Amino acid sequence: MPRPNSIVTGASRGIGRAIATELARTHNVIGTYRDRRDAAERLRQETGCEIFPCDVSRPEDREALIAFARERFGELDLLVNNAGMGPRERRDLLEATEESFDELMAVNLKGPHFLTRLAGAWMAGRGQGRIVFVTSISAFTASVSRPEYCISKAGLSMSAALYAVRLADAGIKVFEIQPGIVRTDMTAIVEKAYEQKIADGLLPQRRMGEGADVAKAVRAIADGLLDYSTGQVIHVDGGFHLRSL
Repeated sequence: MPRPNSIVTGASRGIGRAIATELARTHNVIGTYRDRRDAAERLRQETGCEIFPCDVSRPEDREALIAFARERFGELDLLVNNAGMGPRERRDLLEATEESFDELMAVNLKGPHFLTRLAGAWMAGRGQGRIVFVTSISAFTASVSRPEYCISKAGLSMSAALYAVRLADAGIKVFEIQPGIVRTDMTAIVEKAYEQKIADGLLPQRRMGEGADVAKAVRAIADGLLDYSTGQVIHVDGGFHLRSL
C-alpha cells in the first residue's frame, strides 16, 4: 500500500519539526522552511523528509510549493498549516505598529488561508483529504503585549471553520489544533516567566507543552481517527481552556 502524502509548513523547527518527524514514520512529507536552511537540512537528514523553501505570505511561493508537491506526489492526502511567527518585538496594544500587524497577518493568516485554497481545490478533485490548521490559545486569549499575534490566530481559527464547512461535501476533513504554552524558539525568551506561572497554577496539568504533544494530535487526524469530527477544535494546552471555580 503506498504511503500517504503530506505537506507540513514551517517544519524546520519547533512544533512543525515535531509534526514532520512524527508523520515521516508513515507518510511522504514535504517540510517547508523560510530562512533556516540549516535546520531544514538536518530535518531531511534525520527523517527523510523532502524540504522546500516557502514563505507562505508570498503567492508565488505558495503556488511553487503546490506545483512541487504535484510533481513529487501526484496526490495530496494531508496539509498541515503550521508556519507562523510572533511579533519581532512585543509592544503594548497602544504602541504596536502597523508594520508588525501587516507582517503577522500576511504570514499567520493570509498565507495559510490561501495555501489551503490551493490545496483544497487539489484534494477536491479526488474527493478526499485532511487539512490541519495549527492556531493557538491566543485565538481566544487576549495578550495586550502582542495584539497582532492574537488577531492573526483568531482570524485563522475562523478560516479553519470556513474551510471545514466548504470542503465537507468534497470529502475533505478540516481540523484546528490550538496549542497552549509549548516549549519552542518562540517562547524561549519568556520561558522562565511561563514556568513560574504554571507552577503557580496557570495550567491544570502543571507542565509546559512539547512539540510532540501537538504532533500526537496530528497523528490522530492523519490516521483517520477523527474523520467524523470535521471542524473540531482540539485543545493541546494542558487544560488552559478550562474554566473552574
